[in-house]
Amino acid sequence: MLNGLWLGFFLIATVAALARWLLGGDPAVFAALVESLFAMARLSVEVMVLLFGTLTLWLGFLRIAEKAGLVDLLARLLGPLFRRLMPEVPPGHPALGLITLNFAANGLGLDNAATPIGLKAMRALQELNPSSTVASNAQILFLVLNASSLTLLPVSIFMYRVQQGAEDPTLVFLPILLATSASTLAGLLSVALMQRLRLRLWDPVVLAYLIPGALLLGAFMALLASLSATALATLSSLLGNLTLFGLIVAFVGIGALRKVPVYESFVEGAREGFDVAKSLLPYLVAMLCAVGVLRASGALEFGLDGIRWLVDVVGLDTRFVDALPTALVKPFSGSAARAMLIETMQNHGVDSFPALVAATVQGSTETTFYVLAVYFGAVGIQRVRHAVGCALLADLAGVVAAIFVCYWFFG
Repeated sequence: MLNGLWLGFFLIATVAALARWLLGGDPAVFAALVESLFAMARLSVEVMVLLFGTLTLWLGFLRIAEKAGLVDLLARLLGPLFRRLMPEVPPGHPALGLITLNFAANGLGLDNAATPIGLKAMRALQELNPSSTVASNAQILFLVLNASSLTLLPVSIFMYRVQQGAEDPTLVFLPILLATSASTLAGLLSVALMQRLRLRLWDPVVLAYLIPGALLLGAFMALLASLSATALATLSSLLGNLTLFGLIVAFVGIGALRKVPVYESFVEGAREGFDVAKSLLPYLVAMLCAVGVLRASGALEFGLDGIRWLVDVVGLDTRFVDALPTALVKPFSGSAARAMLIETMQNHGVDSFPALVAATVQGSTETTFYVLAVYFGAVGIQRVRHAVGCALLADLAGVVAAIFVCYWFFG
């Protein structure tokens, strides 16, 4: 699938460039294509330098949290909930701890770090699966919730905004939080409907988890609704930075209290982060260069102009259209969506409305087809049943929510 997507970018760019040359009399388009290739290759390395630091930093802190027992504590806290939603997983099974750690990495926005943990969780769930080729209910729920990407602290998005010169990298903290909540809720409800978990959702234990969370989120949104746009931006910045540093202090402090060698543990986790990061550069170069030639050929702008015209005919605000490339490719490829996000920031400005919407979309949805292909492929699953439909519904909910929330915050 990624092979077809990448090849398609170059084929479309080639057709568009030939049309501009033969029909539009613009032979300079080929010079623009070549220049874009080298520019995007250089940009890939610049982004990669910051990515090295971010992944090594956060995997280091996550290793401290793991050795301090915080992951096991989360597994015990979430155990009663998962036992209702995943009745085929026995209490205390290692899969619960791995699922929790995977959600923690996703919650911090470390999607690349979450992948190896998620693969371990999928293998653990496969041990409980009576079929070697058909996805179990537990695997589908895990994959859909993973694909909905509940991101509580989008560190990677902050990193890209820093790299592009944003004065306040955490400005999109609250928009992402609200959009990713909508995405995850849509994913959970769709799976519950397909797996006939409706009665389990009314279980007193499940309600004890969901109702307080829903009330807190509702109260929080009511508070946000009473604030001005300036106050919303200020609050988003404050909460983003406070949460970020508070987690670091909590991980280190609890680790020290529990006699964890925090420095050695941090270095151990950081070394793993370095290994994860260094494998990403080829994919980043490939996708950024493909997106670059697509933009330089004029094909991307032509497609967006068509969508913009349709939106304008309907009478809606068209500013969000420039953020759609990120939303359209995100289900297929994280690296392509990352490339689209960076390209949108560079072309429109890091704090422009399209860039803010694209950043919110990037933080609130996941690479659905990539996740499904990698996770199910790792355990030999061939029939994924309703996983694709539920995951795409969660993606759609996240994109729509991201657009509306950004108009609310920045419109």
